[in-house]
Amino acid sequence: MKHLFAITLVLLLAACAGTKNIPEQPTAEPQPIEKTEQVVIKQTIPTETTQKTPVTKVPEPTKNIEQETTEVEVSTFNHNDWDRLLQKHVSDQGNVNYKALKTNRKALTAYIIKLGNHVPDNTWLKEDKLAYWINAYNALTVDLILRHYPIKSIKDIKDPWDQRFWKLGNKWYNLNEIEHDILRKMDDPRIHFAIVCASYSCPKLQNEAFTTQTINSQLNAATKAFLSDPARNEISENSINISKIFQWFSKDFKQHGSLIDFLNKYSAITISAKAKKSYKDYNWDLNE
Repeated sequence: MKHLFAITLVLLLAACAGTKNIPEQPTAEPQPIEKTEQVVIKQTIPTETTQKTPVTKVPEPTKNIEQETTEVEVSTFNHNDWDRLLQKHVSDQGNVNYKALKTNRKALTAYIIKLGNHVPDNTWLKEDKLAYWINAYNALTVDLILRHYPIKSIKDIKDPWDQRFWKLGNKWYNLNEIEHDILRKMDDPRIHFAIVCASYSCPKLQNEAFTTQTINSQLNAATKAFLSDPARNEISENSINISKIFQWFSKDFKQHGSLIDFLNKYSAITISAKAKKSYKDYNWDLNE
């Protein structure tokens, strides 16, 4: 029994010693590749949030309050008062009922005052300025006649184009100044067929006001109508007997070629470059 117990003890000690010699297995840690795979999955299958590209808000440009105010003033200024007077007192042929207009002088004066309170500045478009100054010139010409009516001709008035009866803004104007220092310097010779001198031989006074929106078509129409009127111009292919306006302001019509080049742009008849040229006598009788 003693020997059996001893053998059993020896075997138990040997088994314990064998167990201690077996290397201890390390605890398994999460593999880095698993984390990498998770990152890759997140990058390749983005959510709706990651699909949206961040938008950088561009600041709006600073508004020029002075310019906005000017644009409103220009766009809200209209020539309706003048338009109503023209429709009521001017025929389709351009004849003016000065006698009736004189009884309605307050309406014309009110319009001229309105012009004086809205003088163009450098912020106005060219079309705005053209409409303003053409209407102003014609309204002041009519007012000049009414100041002296009844008369037979504008030339019955002493220095009619040099009289400073009208204050526009801070300045007193005459007709010469508006025509030569303002309108002609805008380099559009068609203005000569839009402004009037209250005479039969001048272009007819339109019975509608010029406006910013229609100024170009109105100037074209006025020029074509003047050229096609045989009382003012006689035109054929080889001979032209034309208004003295083309003589007085010859430089204005040669800005982009010859006088014939200008006429051919608006004439229904093609004029030869070698056409014989003469000028008609000017009738200064009042256009009534």
